[in-house]
Amino acid sequence: MKRHHLSVSIATVLVLAATGASAKGIVPKQLAGGPEEFAAMAAVDPAAAAIHSKAALLPFDLGADKAGGYSAELALPIESEATRMLIFSGGKLDLDAAVRRPGDRSEKSVRALATVQGPTSFGIEGASHEGEFYGFTGVQPGTWNLKLRAGSAGSARGFVLLEGQADTQLVSYLQHRKQLVGERIGFVASLYRPDADPAVAYGKAAGSVTSASLRVLGPDGVESIYPMHDDGQHGDGLAGDGIYGADFLAAKAGQYQAQVMVRGLNAEGREIVRTAEHPLPVADRSIAFAGTKAAGSFAGGQDRLQISVPVAAEKAGERVYRAYGEVWGRDAEGLEVPVAWIGGMVEPRNGAVDLGLDTRWIAKAAARGPFELRNLSLEDTDGYVEVARAERMPLAAPAMAVKAASDLRVDDTMRMGPRPAELETAAKGTGSRLLLVHGYCSGGVWPASQFSNASTFLDANQNRTHDQFARLIQSYGNTWNSFGVVAHSQGGAASLHLYTYYWSGLDNAVGSRLIQSVGTPYQGTNLAGILATLGSWFGVGCGTNNDLSYSGGSAWLSRIPTWARGKVNYYTTSFRSTNWYTNDYCQIATDLVLSDPEDGTTEQAKGQVSGAINRGHVTGQCHTAGMRDPAQYLNSTRNATMNSNAAR
Repeated sequence: MKRHHLSVSIATVLVLAATGASAKGIVPKQLAGGPEEFAAMAAVDPAAAAIHSKAALLPFDLGADKAGGYSAELALPIESEATRMLIFSGGKLDLDAAVRRPGDRSEKSVRALATVQGPTSFGIEGASHEGEFYGFTGVQPGTWNLKLRAGSAGSARGFVLLEGQADTQLVSYLQHRKQLVGERIGFVASLYRPDADPAVAYGKAAGSVTSASLRVLGPDGVESIYPMHDDGQHGDGLAGDGIYGADFLAAKAGQYQAQVMVRGLNAEGREIVRTAEHPLPVADRSIAFAGTKAAGSFAGGQDRLQISVPVAAEKAGERVYRAYGEVWGRDAEGLEVPVAWIGGMVEPRNGAVDLGLDTRWIAKAAARGPFELRNLSLEDTDGYVEVARAERMPLAAPAMAVKAASDLRVDDTMRMGPRPAELETAAKGTGSRLLLVHGYCSGGVWPASQFSNASTFLDANQNRTHDQFARLIQSYGNTWNSFGVVAHSQGGAASLHLYTYYWSGLDNAVGSRLIQSVGTPYQGTNLAGILATLGSWFGVGCGTNNDLSYSGGSAWLSRIPTWARGKVNYYTTSFRSTNWYTNDYCQIATDLVLSDPEDGTTEQAKGQVSGAINRGHVTGQCHTAGMRDPAQYLNSTRNATMNSNAAR
């Protein structure tokens, strides 16, 4: 994909350094919500973030052959008369590709058979890999033998991305989210028929599996392959049900890449191959809950409790964690009663992490002691891996004169904690502004001349977690007393993260729409896993982003409260539909692995945010410049609407 560079005329541009992602002086909010939100704030079920794959990313390794060159062979199940594939060699090899089709006596050049061919780019903005694209029409289905030849070994490894039919998919997901050193981490895999009755859509009813494997690339570069089993002993359900499982021991912390590969037959008996690529962060055991109870004390008066939860941390104060827990008490008859959930971003200090609770939550629940914390959790902010958990912990609270008030009106102080003094006094900035925010591995994309009283946030071509990205926006926004946001792609998720977890000028903004986003993959994108797999071998400038994967994105979003989501106004787009095969895509390469409708990066289904305001879906607009239809951020009509409605 081509990067889109726009000149900025009326906007102020700040170039942010690639290092030092933590903004100085940032103040976390002390989040809370009522018991009716417990279910909505629960940790995401890994199955809800499953990859549904209609394609296969097949690795190949070149080895010396008898002709004095290097070659590799792959079996490619071709499922229809029209199919597509990409060959990635890292740009380091001049590969010759030939196939022998069923019934052919000799090989034929792939270039000669293809009706469409040429170089293309696969990726997200600046994080892209170059590949050679081949499209075929009117060909004979069946298993083709692909032979790849090169005069030199070059990078030795490459990948073939092969399109399959969407009526048979591979569903793959983590068995659990205990992604810690010393844990066995497992995956589940099954064939799936999306058009079938849900009762018979998975497993044997969707087809038969002849082989299933889990390929794991560790942070040390060591590759291991594990067979997947349908024996009821590997987290795979019942023996013989067509659902497969495998696991491995995570011996080291760091970034893993896991790939599930399944070969078999679809329901009509045609050969298929499918893969699913999972970026897999594994965290070290850097922190654990310690002690036997938490301690509550008054903070600035009897209307607020500071709850100190004892922890043992290897490097106190150097990491930020996302915390969550539920407060329970007793009613007048001594029965257990839920009070509130509490959470937010915390840093271990003095052997504890501190959370806040407005005592009005206790009044609203008509609760009294003894109190207890339940479902207490700390998560790493890279992929939102849970690193510490306590099911129950007693909470020693001071004596409180709290009068029951079940009809009490919940306000922002109860939800977010007390506002910092500098927000009230405008000590950190003056005036108001609209911030134009780009996405992952991108640059300034918004046409600044279409917005008034606006400034362009710029952290060009970088890879940030949602938390790092949010802190950078907050630091830049300190120039003004208040600001709203118009964001593209990951910038939308980072802006929501900022509003949820940290105090900033967003909390002073006035206007109808605080955060507006276009093309944001709030629940992740399938491209994140494939790019991570390609990048693990070829390298990619921006690197793996776990928060943009299905698993990481869903885990992040699961703990964003409804009141924060309600401040988001989001738009999605997709290609203009003209002809099902030749033109129905935004980017011909990414179309092989995304589910329609999609914009070349973000699938419409994964751009949704429950509780937010969906401003609509339009066709004929793609994620970025260089795709088939115009870039979504260049739509002047929508930009005018966002500009006039934006909070500042």
